[in-house]
Amino acid sequence: MSGGRAFLAVGLSALLAGAALWLLNGQGGSGEAPLTANAIYAATFDEAGGGARSLGEFRGKVVVVNFWATWCPPCRAEMPGFSRLQSRWRDRNVQFVGLTDEDAGKVERFLRERPVTYPVLLAGATADEWARRLGDVEAGLPFTVILGPDGTVLARKVGLYSDAALGEDLARIIERKSGNSG
Repeated sequence: MSGGRAFLAVGLSALLAGAALWLLNGQGGSGEAPLTANAIYAATFDEAGGGARSLGEFRGKVVVVNFWATWCPPCRAEMPGFSRLQSRWRDRNVQFVGLTDEDAGKVERFLRERPVTYPVLLAGATADEWARRLGDVEAGLPFTVILGPDGTVLARKVGLYSDAALGEDLARIIERKSGNSG
C-alpha cells in the first residue's frame, strides 16, 4: 500500500472509531448515566440565605430546574421572567428551582439586588455533573430542564429561555399531564 493510501486508511479508521464512540456515548454526551428520579429526589442542597432543601419536597410537581451563574448575562436576563412564571404557575403544581455552583456569599449578594420568587440552591461542583447528566452536553449556561411529576425529563434548553416560550411549554406539559391534549 502506498504512503498516501495508508494515511487515508488510518484517517478513515480514526474517523469511524470516533463516530462509534460518539454514538455509544449518546451522540456526544458525557457517557455518564442520566440522573434517575430517585437520585434527583434524594438530593439535598444548601439554600441561598441559609438552611437546606431536598428536591424530594417537589416530588409530584412539574419542576423547572435552571442552572445559572451570577456572571452569566442570559441567566440574569431570564430570572425575572422565571419569577413571574413561578407566581403564575404555582397553583398548577409547578415549581421553579435555581441551581448554581457558586459560593453562598456571592449568590446571597446577587439575590439581595435581584430577588426571585423561587428557591435558589447551592449545588457546588454537583451542578456541573447534574447539568451534564440531565443533557447539557455543551456545558452551556443557562441550562433549563423541565421535570415531570415523576422526575422524568420532559424538556431541556441551553441558552436564554424566554418567559413566553417557557410559558407555552409549561401550558403544553400541564395540558398533556391533565389528559386534555388534542
